[in-house]
Amino acid sequence: MLKIALPNKGSLSEDAVQLVRDAGYSCRRYARELIVCDRENDVEFVFLRPRDIAVYVSNGVLDLGMTGRDLAMDSEPDVVELLSLGFGKSDFYYAVPKESSLTPEAFSDLRIATSYPDLVLRDLKRRNIESEVIRLDGAVEISIRLGVADVIADVVQTGKTMKQAGLKTVGESILKSEAVLIARSHKITANNGAKLFLERLRGIVVARKYVIIEYDISEEILKDACEITPGIESPTIAPLSKKGWVAVKAMGRKRDINRIMDELTRINAKGIIVTDIRTCRI
Repeated sequence: MLKIALPNKGSLSEDAVQLVRDAGYSCRRYARELIVCDRENDVEFVFLRPRDIAVYVSNGVLDLGMTGRDLAMDSEPDVVELLSLGFGKSDFYYAVPKESSLTPEAFSDLRIATSYPDLVLRDLKRRNIESEVIRLDGAVEISIRLGVADVIADVVQTGKTMKQAGLKTVGESILKSEAVLIARSHKITANNGAKLFLERLRGIVVARKYVIIEYDISEEILKDACEITPGIESPTIAPLSKKGWVAVKAMGRKRDINRIMDELTRINAKGIIVTDIRTCRI
């Protein structure tokens, strides 16, 4: 039976469970179960703290795991990233009081508080800077005000929490993180169950980035229309009963859809319809 770790709480858990369910697996918890079996697909889902997942996977106790890239890298386990999952996106930054002029190059001999000590130590080593790294399990933003640290290093999503704490980020992002699927090695894909799980997840992740665009267009401007909606290989084109007109169907990037519709409208395309894709294989 394939054993897969999922985050046990928070938004990372909710999004991971939804992705797995969209991929056709049963992993619903009715209470606080730590293990849920999907006997139909021969998969066992184990719910763990996101920070611990990479450790279990690297030790071979579990075959696959979903966790944050930042958490996996901070654990320093021997794992590989199989797939970026497209949710839980964040950046990892240094932050200082908003009135401070400190930059990362001037952090020598300062105290840096963080919940990700290994990530920070590796970055400081890269910069040839020696500082005291203080590990905190939470509420890192208040550590400067309480006199525990001079600088913090933490995950930033909207930046609202930092601003409320009177802090500002400095320097470039140390790490761009998001939820990822990890394994002990790429050899896991030789396992048919693991390969199928990966392919199904990839299908969902890709589908979330695209939409299907359908419209009618005059053959006289079909070439222009195909340049606007080139599709993956090429658009599907079918003749209409109205002479000189065709129906066009193509995949397009969801992020570009408003621009695409504007351009199709400009060249007089008719009946433009956009629909979401549940899953796909490209």
